[in-house]
Amino acid sequence: MTPDRQTDLADLLARARTGGPATPQPPAELEPESVMEGYGIQSRVHDRLEAAGFGARTGHKIGCTTPVMQAYLKIDHPCAGEVFASTVHEHMADLPLSRFHRVGVECEIAARLGADLPQTGMPYDQGNVKHAVAALMPGIEIVDDRYAHFPSLSAPVLIADDFFNAGVVLGPPLENWRKLDLGEIEGEMYVDKIRAGSGKGRDILGHPMAALAWLANHRIALGQPLKAGEFVMLGSVVKTVHFTEPAEVVIRFEHLGEARVHFT
Repeated sequence: MTPDRQTDLADLLARARTGGPATPQPPAELEPESVMEGYGIQSRVHDRLEAAGFGARTGHKIGCTTPVMQAYLKIDHPCAGEVFASTVHEHMADLPLSRFHRVGVECEIAARLGADLPQTGMPYDQGNVKHAVAALMPGIEIVDDRYAHFPSLSAPVLIADDFFNAGVVLGPPLENWRKLDLGEIEGEMYVDKIRAGSGKGRDILGHPMAALAWLANHRIALGQPLKAGEFVMLGSVVKTVHFTEPAEVVIRFEHLGEARVHFT
């Protein structure tokens, strides 16, 4: 795709996130030729959102890290996006439904980095990546189906638009997490006090630290390694739940705690 067409696609995708209508399926000439081109266009979208006042990018999200989400979205590989400071909430959030096109939530483990993850000459794996994790948190990813018909969109297009991300709610950090069996830790989602789903840490690419390692290697390939102070949403253990009416959502991970969001 030519630079001008990359710019056109970035403009199209940013429009829905800055108050415009739902994003239609892009015309064929604006279809990215590869996943990596999708990430390049993602950077152009970020430029537009920063100019619109979204703030700095302070975190990352990984989508499609669990079988339930890969089946739901019909995409068989992880996909990454970034999270803007203005969309990060601590512990709980009250958000109007009118802010979104079709809002949804996901039940996730988040990792706060205490060290950089630079190129070392060796790929990261779940064993050698965990030294960089200062704390773990329960987290809600807020997603927005801001598309006329998202199943018609390719993975590169969704990647270019941060893979549905519209914000996060981060629960209290746990620094003493290393004794936890992260593969067996269970997460649950409750909607208006009714259990809506659950899953285990092992559902996230086999182990939550495997997802972090994937992102660390991916960011090195992009020439933008992960940095200390950033957080990473590692993937949902529960299928996305969408809302059109007011509701309260609570997610809990045993030993980690909870986060909540109230849609009004």
